[in-house]
Amino acid sequence: MAKLKTLGIILDGNRRFAREHNLPLVEGHRRGAAKVKEVLGWAKELGIKTVFIYAFSTENWHRSKVEIAALMLVLEEFLKTKVPELIENQTRLLSIGDLTRLPPRLKKIIDEAMITTKNGKKFTLVVALSYGGRAEIVAAAKTFAARGGTSEKEFNECLWTAGLPDPDLIIRTGGEKRLSNFLPWQAVYSELYFTPTYWPALTRVEFELIVKDYAARQRRFGR
Repeated sequence: MAKLKTLGIILDGNRRFAREHNLPLVEGHRRGAAKVKEVLGWAKELGIKTVFIYAFSTENWHRSKVEIAALMLVLEEFLKTKVPELIENQTRLLSIGDLTRLPPRLKKIIDEAMITTKNGKKFTLVVALSYGGRAEIVAAAKTFAARGGTSEKEFNECLWTAGLPDPDLIIRTGGEKRLSNFLPWQAVYSELYFTPTYWPALTRVEFELIVKDYAARQRRFGR
């Protein structure tokens, strides 16, 4: 049986959830942030050690300024309320992506959160913000060339995820069946699971069924 230790999640369906429930789009994102807190609790109870969440992609910058501002506010609210809990639960927070594009206030909150949680040993939460897999690979290639690297191991050390395990499983909610520029280098042998359930509507029962489905898979890594 495959043991799930590292999980990636593409959080999709917040806006559609809001529309179908006649809610403002920002409320869909708030429900999505609340679901992150729930799912992290479930993941810890099931023995998962690292969770990557795809919160905001480089392509998401093309959305309306109003929606982007609302989403940045939701991220601020999430971090301000979540950090004390992360510290209490010995959880390390990391963020990957082009953080220079974030509003200065949000970037400061993220930087401070990563510093205050750096000693967390029991669990790691990695938030992909302003993240694009191709951008990550291009940035890594520049560093790799400057260092005169020659191996995959050395290239891995140039990625934004350096030192982190590759995802065993990537879940995408919302019905779409693609990775959308999420961890393309790291996901080469990740198992994939796609569910039509919108992210805010994901239940513990379904989450546990997904983990059970993963456990029944045989991972061969090309062998």
